[in-house]
Amino acid sequence: MKKWFVTLFAALTVAISSVSFAGQIDAKDPYLLINSVAENAFSRLKADKDQYIENPELLRVVVKEELMPYINVRYAALKVLGPQARKASKEERDLFTDAFYDYLVASYAQILTQYTDQEINVEPAKKIDAKRKVVSVRVDILDKARPPIRLDFALRKNGKTEEWQGFDVQVEGVSMLDTKTSEWSGELRRNGIEDVAKQLIERAKAPITRDESAS
Repeated sequence: MKKWFVTLFAALTVAISSVSFAGQIDAKDPYLLINSVAENAFSRLKADKDQYIENPELLRVVVKEELMPYINVRYAALKVLGPQARKASKEERDLFTDAFYDYLVASYAQILTQYTDQEINVEPAKKIDAKRKVVSVRVDILDKARPPIRLDFALRKNGKTEEWQGFDVQVEGVSMLDTKTSEWSGELRRNGIEDVAKQLIERAKAPITRDESAS
């Protein structure tokens, strides 16, 4: 499970060579979106590095402000619920979405404590048909200590705002959402949405700690 969050957040927080962004992120272009989120988050981490080392809990704020606005958490949560989403009440769907949000924030914040310098290659921008609602953007993570990793980010277009938001990533062809769906589907059937949501909330409360051996 940890591998998914390492690769996902690494791709969104490493430096993008020869690319510089300022101001508000343009979410109407999925290629610019990924590059911009990476640049903003990485710059913030570098600027306040000592502060985050001293108090890793502050990384939750970085995740909430720099990453989560560009993830369609509700859409992702409902895909994880699968058939259970149709059977659930609105209150149960809302409960699970909120719990999934907190779980992602905590997971990404914990991964940021292990951040090391990496480089990525984002595929060149392609022309997107105006009717397309879902696109995939390829990103290759280059790490001197490890073989390259291919990621394919799935982004969905909001029909009202025409802005793109991420909702899934494939790591070497394997979907993160499919993996989480498989992992939790049994518990959702046996114990119900409320029970699984409570588990996610409890996991999210775990302290964010720095692994000194990774530094």
